[in-house]
Amino acid sequence: MEVGDLLTSAGINIAICVVLLTLYSILRKQPGNACVYFTRKLVSEPIKGSGDPSCLTRFVPSASWIARAWQATDEEILAVAGVDAVVFMRIVVFSIRVFIIAAIICLFLVLPVNYNEQGKWCPHHKDFHAEPLEAFTIANVKLGSKWFWAHCLALYLISCSACALLYYEYKSITQMRLAHITGSPPNPSHFTVLVRGVPGSPVNSYSESVEQFFSTYYAESYLSHQIVYGACTIDKLVKDAEKIYRMLKTINPRSLDSSLPSCLPGGTTHSFMVLNQKADRVLSSTSIDGLHPSQSKKECPAAFVFFKTRYAALVAAQVLQSSNPMLWVTELAPEPHDVYWSNLSIPYKQVWFRKITTLIASVVFMLVFLVPVTFVQGLTQGVQLGQLSYGLPFLKEILKQKFIERVVTGYLPSVILMLFLYTVPPTMMLFSAMEGTVSRSQRKRSACIKVLYFMIWNVFFVNVLSGSIINQLSAVSRFTDIPIQLAQAVPSQATFFTTYVLSSGWASLSCEIMQPFPLFYNFFRKYILRKDEDPSDCALTFPHHTEIPRLLQFILLGFTYSIMAPSILPFLLVFFFLAFLVYRNQFLNVYVPKYESGGEFWPIVHNATIFSLLLAQVIALGVFGLKRSPVASGFVIPLIVLTLLFNEYCRQRFSPVFKRRPAQILIEMDQQDEQLGRKQEIQNQIRSAYFQNPIISFQLSTDPKSRNTSHHHGDEESNCGLDLSKPSMNSTWGPRMA
Repeated sequence: MEVGDLLTSAGINIAICVVLLTLYSILRKQPGNACVYFTRKLVSEPIKGSGDPSCLTRFVPSASWIARAWQATDEEILAVAGVDAVVFMRIVVFSIRVFIIAAIICLFLVLPVNYNEQGKWCPHHKDFHAEPLEAFTIANVKLGSKWFWAHCLALYLISCSACALLYYEYKSITQMRLAHITGSPPNPSHFTVLVRGVPGSPVNSYSESVEQFFSTYYAESYLSHQIVYGACTIDKLVKDAEKIYRMLKTINPRSLDSSLPSCLPGGTTHSFMVLNQKADRVLSSTSIDGLHPSQSKKECPAAFVFFKTRYAALVAAQVLQSSNPMLWVTELAPEPHDVYWSNLSIPYKQVWFRKITTLIASVVFMLVFLVPVTFVQGLTQGVQLGQLSYGLPFLKEILKQKFIERVVTGYLPSVILMLFLYTVPPTMMLFSAMEGTVSRSQRKRSACIKVLYFMIWNVFFVNVLSGSIINQLSAVSRFTDIPIQLAQAVPSQATFFTTYVLSSGWASLSCEIMQPFPLFYNFFRKYILRKDEDPSDCALTFPHHTEIPRLLQFILLGFTYSIMAPSILPFLLVFFFLAFLVYRNQFLNVYVPKYESGGEFWPIVHNATIFSLLLAQVIALGVFGLKRSPVASGFVIPLIVLTLLFNEYCRQRFSPVFKRRPAQILIEMDQQDEQLGRKQEIQNQIRSAYFQNPIISFQLSTDPKSRNTSHHHGDEESNCGLDLSKPSMNSTWGPRMA
């Protein structure tokens, strides 16, 4: 690939970004698009007037959103989007800092060496556009050159800077997580243990077995429990309530507050009066004292067990309950709005089989994806272009044009790969749900790891192998040959990954801020179906499972090619600066947090970054060996050892905080509750925190008598949009969807 091909791809992507960002600055001002571009504000704040619809400034592009996103502080993002949003933005900030350092070092020290072979500026061609991009890579340096000290020094500086910044971020985010645990109001998940694998009994029901077990072995700390139920007769009641709620909210949105029976102004709400009476009957019929035999069959071998103190729940969650590890399996419960109810009915003995099955399915999916990757590499090298000209002779003259050839070889391959990659996140999310995860955040973390593995293998390694050494795999006879083969392959693919950053990076961020699918859905619903849109219906949570792997993939490319092909660094920096503005804007205006994991995605980021550093060092070791520079190779080996030691220190120092809650902090919080005299109040609220049905949750939370019931029974999860049991971000039970 020549410089002209890269400039053509850059020009196309810059034009796409400018057009999409200009359209966004206009569309966001239209009152009809408020539920697309200001969803979070419409959900969490009162609806205000939309201004003068005839104002001409609505059709004039502006950069006000850029200034707002730039001026926003971490405290603002923490208040509106939670700890997970702040942690995600810290990934972007870390990337900007480390690659600014890498760009300064490599563009002024390494790039001249790569281009000129001896450190002197001497162009190879009179026409700069015809200059091959390989002239800017480390492959252009002569064998045994004395200038490899520049590459080795740059690698040391970049690695040390990255480790120092990683340590700072890990320490800061750990403190933020601890502050989230101690500073937020009492969280029901701190007092609750999820029990799975409850053994069946011919005499007792699952609920009675749980009551008997924990009242016997945890007599002093056990409070109550809630059994998990499958589908029962309340499903129809929930659907009816959902329809009535939506209808009344459309008629008079302001009248829908927490006092459900007074929804209609000027009259009584007979429908809801009947609904409450039905809920009373269902609640009384599902009490443990008078459980019908047909209803007992709906019980699942899982339950939420509530304890009087946080420390008691922590101990019960971490110890082995019986001699059979497959029975009475305990873990700390997720937050109420984080529970993935449909998976709680899965028998625990099936979980290991489901994980193996989804692992095999993921591997098969990765192998199938080799077909489009190979096709893309064929376009990059011009192989598919020649076959296309042979198969379709009428395209032969068109493809001979220089601009068309540059578009096909420089821009089209990365676009095709990006389009295929859009199928990966939903597929991995499906696999993660099939595994049997019990929380939405856990499902999203599992999908994040799967997508990350997929990106590293299919986008990086497969592109490298299929593009360079697919016919040389027989040369890999020993494990020590892998660095040599990667050293031969990676520099030659620098041009493809540079164009990939342009198409999958710049253009994807423009599409992210445009929100094309919600925009089309809003237009179709409002102007074709003529239906009013409820902001809570179109509220989206932030897709960590797609965006974190994207950032980590570009971090991998940045570390790998920083000394191999420094010309990629300016394009990466533009991507991360644009990401800083776009994602801040989305957190402030669009995405609605439904649950909070407390920054549990950061260990994934740290481990992936360390892997990227080690991969870059191993490839550099192979390159120095191929270039016959034993001194540079010898200096890289200690760097690899030091990076591994740094990772081990961070794993011992910070990682346990993200896996377990500190007992010292929980005990201090229990003592503080007892001193403030709110222990009984918290225990009463715990009982009504976990419900599979929002109607019953509302009924119990407003009925003082029901709070003293030891056992509650619910229904399968229903995403009906009822806001009655969904407190705001500042509610008693911590961050949830408003």
